[in-house]
Amino acid sequence: MAKKMYHGSCHCGTVKYTAKLDLTTLTQCNCSICRKKGTIHQRIPPEDFELLSGENDLTLYQFDSKEAKHLFCKNCGIHSFSHPRFDPSKITINVRTLDDYEVQTAEYKLTTFDGQNWEKAAATIRNKP
Repeated sequence: MAKKMYHGSCHCGTVKYTAKLDLTTLTQCNCSICRKKGTIHQRIPPEDFELLSGENDLTLYQFDSKEAKHLFCKNCGIHSFSHPRFDPSKITINVRTLDDYEVQTAEYKLTTFDGQNWEKAAATIRNKP
């Protein structure tokens, strides 16, 4: 499937973005923060992402290795996107924050990333041909 342009935002609408995405396969992670946020991920290169508004209203949260950059709207607390630990040069879209895509009714393949065993899971992905 070809990439398509989608629009996303936080709950209060302060943070708005566009992202060019292929949503045929999405990823769910079971690490401590993703489980609690309920995030469904799609990782993209930065050239497929544009932050339209709210840059000054984002707040950064980091933990453990401090490699991942979890960004939240400081007004409503919603996490729309981040820079993942696995590849900090990329952007991970929280697909649940897309305004023109419905996770509950869309057809996609859901893969899992074992974030509870991050090092082993990352090594498995890195070693795939």
